[in-house]
Amino acid sequence: MAYKIYFISLGCAKNRVNCEQMMANVIDAGYEIQVEQPEGADIVVINTCGFLTAACEEAIENILEIAELKKAGLVKKIIVTGCMAQRYKQEILKEMPEVDGIIGTGDYDKIADVVSQVLDLDLNKNNNNKNSKDVNRPCMLGDINLYNQSAQRILSTPPWYAYLRIAEGCDNKCAYCVIPELRGRYRSRETEDILKEAAELSDAGVKELIVIAQDITRYGIDLYKKRKLADLLRELCKLDFKWIRLHYLYPSDITDDLINIIACEDKILKYLDMPIQHCNNNILKLMRRRDRKESLIKIINKLREKIPGLVLRTSIITGLPGEGEREFEELCEFLRDMKIERVGVFPFSPEDGTPAAEMEHVDETEAGRRADLIMDLQSGIMDAYHRSVLGTEREILCEGFENQTGLYYGRSYSESPEIDGVIKFKYNNINNNKIAPGSFVNIKLTGVEDGELIGVKI
Repeated sequence: MAYKIYFISLGCAKNRVNCEQMMANVIDAGYEIQVEQPEGADIVVINTCGFLTAACEEAIENILEIAELKKAGLVKKIIVTGCMAQRYKQEILKEMPEVDGIIGTGDYDKIADVVSQVLDLDLNKNNNNKNSKDVNRPCMLGDINLYNQSAQRILSTPPWYAYLRIAEGCDNKCAYCVIPELRGRYRSRETEDILKEAAELSDAGVKELIVIAQDITRYGIDLYKKRKLADLLRELCKLDFKWIRLHYLYPSDITDDLINIIACEDKILKYLDMPIQHCNNNILKLMRRRDRKESLIKIINKLREKIPGLVLRTSIITGLPGEGEREFEELCEFLRDMKIERVGVFPFSPEDGTPAAEMEHVDETEAGRRADLIMDLQSGIMDAYHRSVLGTEREILCEGFENQTGLYYGRSYSESPEIDGVIKFKYNNINNNKIAPGSFVNIKLTGVEDGELIGVKI
């Protein structure tokens, strides 16, 4: 009987891809994936995020929850992988004796080996009557720049959408960010490998392909000595996807060629995730961002001019070093003027080892207060956007049905999965036909409920 392994993936979509690769690795080694709940699993693998202190806290909570199950005999072993494992290996080993193995961001392909070692250690402990603390726990922390990005995956998303990671690491070295230390230098995948994986996803029935990397606009510079994202997108559009969605674009690296391909190709959704973090020039300079306020305004206006109906998503950090009340008000005014449809807001988190952590900044409470104010402001901007599209028609990717409300739900081009919510819609079905999840339908937008659009099937 095969040992059962349960996976928990925390953090971003890039982390999810790593988790999917680990799942494929252990299945290839003869283990079984447990999917419903952790109870009863031989091993629980917790793939962690370590980007922010809050993400590490979430990871610790998950580890402690599974540790309680282990204590109760409902789980046998715990392996911690990913960014927090890479960043805080020693602390995990010292303070969490419940953890039986660790894998950093350079060794995801060693998961089956670590599983085997953990199980062997358990046998040795029982046979030799040793205390578990006396047995060395496997700890894999290899070169973070050598990880095989093209490893096989098992999709954990619904069958109609999947993520396609085109690069790993980051060379931007923003002053507040630890990602280069956790994920290594920027490494583009070879185009042929990407297209091979994309073709496999298309053949498997994936309808929405979500292209991801820490910075997709840099794709190709390291490998081909020039930007190749536009060329890659042209090739991806030849495959049998209905939608292609893009995350994340660095503002200053968006070229005219890229804008043209996004504008002209029907498969590429008119939705762009373009983190800007702030708009004040002094703060952008301090944080080692290449953009300035003027260039941000210019690129946003150009994108809106060239791509009708564009929906923008961005991220903002409040309380960054250099942000006083005047700079914060400048940020608020910028958002009022630019009317960016979707904004994720994060209070500044001074991360150990980053230059920004050593700079003077407001305290956590004030940064949080400012984040709340931005969210209130953004709520009004989003309400205005919703009102502007009422009465129009949208193509929806149906994702399910709510028995409680009697409504179907899904996403249009303006909603990315897991971060932007859904659109609920009524189907006046006189023939008792059902809409299958993964189907595309057309609806008319009729209202807004709890901050989300609602409509009726046409």
